[in-house]
Amino acid sequence: MVTQPSKGDFKAFTAVCPHKGCTVAKVEGGAIVCPCHGSRFSIEDGSRQAGPAQSALTSKKVTVAGDQISIS
Repeated sequence: MVTQPSKGDFKAFTAVCPHKGCTVAKVEGGAIVCPCHGSRFSIEDGSRQAGPAQSALTSKKVTVAGDQISIS
């Protein structure tokens, strides 16, 4: 999951919810949302905001080169 909390500032997180392993698939109201049980995570740092998940999404390293974004 790649987000852009502010122009030019890209963040990336695993797309697997730590609650039950569902795939997070959308950003809504400034949060990454898990469709299975409603857990919500910050688009800025992946931290848990609400829901049954008890931990954050795992962050990934983002590299931007021109118009290409790489995740590792």
